[in-house]
Amino acid sequence: MTADDPGTAPPRTRVVLGEAAARRRPADRARADLAEQTPVGEALVKGLVRAQLALALRLALVVVTGLGALPLLFAVAPGVAEVKVFGVYLPWLLLGGLSFPFLIGVGWAYVRWAERNEQDFIALIRRPEA
Repeated sequence: MTADDPGTAPPRTRVVLGEAAARRRPADRARADLAEQTPVGEALVKGLVRAQLALALRLALVVVTGLGALPLLFAVAPGVAEVKVFGVYLPWLLLGGLSFPFLIGVGWAYVRWAERNEQDFIALIRRPEA
């Protein structure tokens, strides 16, 4: 069979999609800034770190206030230290027993809120540019 035969297929045509690729939506700028470590990407990461630090400091203040107030309470009102609950003195019960569930609760809250900060950061990065 030759190209002049009526039963053969027409010659192949090469199609170039360079123009279609050029018309595509531009790359997500925020992700590119992060990947290329530009000043904008650096500012985004610093914002996340600052949010995480602020959260940690706020919860540390809650712990210091919550646990630090107890010895102060027992020093100011010594009568409270003599109270027995279930046969155990109140200072032992509060500082020795209930402080651990309090710390676990604060730790749980920190993890939950820190993950929410990270999800907000990811949503900011994935948000389509207007």
